[in-house]
Amino acid sequence: MKTNMKLKSELQKLSACSDAISWAGDKTLAEAWATCERGDWMLWLYARSKEKDFRKLTLTKGHCANLAREWMKDERSRNAVDVAIAYGNNEATDEQLRDAAAYAAAAAYAAAYAAAAAYAAAYAAAYAAAADAADAAYAAAYAADAAYAADAYAAARKESLQKSANICRLYLPIPVL
Repeated sequence: MKTNMKLKSELQKLSACSDAISWAGDKTLAEAWATCERGDWMLWLYARSKEKDFRKLTLTKGHCANLAREWMKDERSRNAVDVAIAYGNNEATDEQLRDAAAYAAAAAYAAAYAAAAAYAAAYAAAYAAAADAADAAYAAAYAADAAYAADAYAAARKESLQKSANICRLYLPIPVL
């Protein structure tokens, strides 16, 4: 696919999400690549490219993941990001990349289990508080905090996706579809 061809029909052929197809509209691939604010979409599209470079893709994913480094509590996760970047720069082997990914997956599984347990405890506490009329004010405050957190999350997510889109443009060429 040439970069001046319309992207929408190619996205449909690739079974892209409806939001991406709608966003693409009448944009050419070059226009979409230059203006996209969703690094996740760009990574998805590049991964389906006919001429993708796995090292460049891994390097880009590593830099995108590095945006969340401050929230990585487990050293295995931070190491996986470092190895992905090193791999993308031809400074790590396939085996090192596989090992780092396996260790990070174990860390993610442990974190997800802990998060699920914390969510269940918070939900139980909120439900118990809401069930008691005397604690209705607490429940309302909890709901307000949750709404504020949701807004803050949405803003942070949008900023992160924009940063990852800029990283994609820095390291990845326009994909060949």
